[in-house]
Amino acid sequence: QVQLVESGGGLVQAGGSLRLSCAASGLTFSNYVMGWFRQAPGKEREFVAGISGRGWSTYYLESVKGRFTISRDNAKDTVYLQMNSLIPEDTAVYYCAADRLLSPQGMGVYSNGIDYWGKGTLVTVSS
Repeated sequence: QVQLVESGGGLVQAGGSLRLSCAASGLTFSNYVMGWFRQAPGKEREFVAGISGRGWSTYYLESVKGRFTISRDNAKDTVYLQMNSLIPEDTAVYYCAADRLLSPQGMGVYSNGIDYWGKGTLVTVSS
């Protein structure tokens, strides 16, 4: 079956960096648009970033543009989220997602229909 397994979360001070990874299995990875979402305590889940199957197209939440970078390695079936200049407001559980049909931008709009989700990794940014 399809599995998405996130890793790389942890505690970091404001201004620091983290790189999240999401290893996929059970699917033809390059056929899927991949995305990262997050959910902070008491808040709704929000789209963070998405990347097309070949990595040619990306899309970001406005508040993370210039700080976060999504990338993928199709040879390793892995998608990454490099997070720099972290702020306390970035504290959340970060989830990896995969969808066969949506575009990277579409992931942010139609997230309820996404094919597969990981279980999440916690990122805590201290002030």
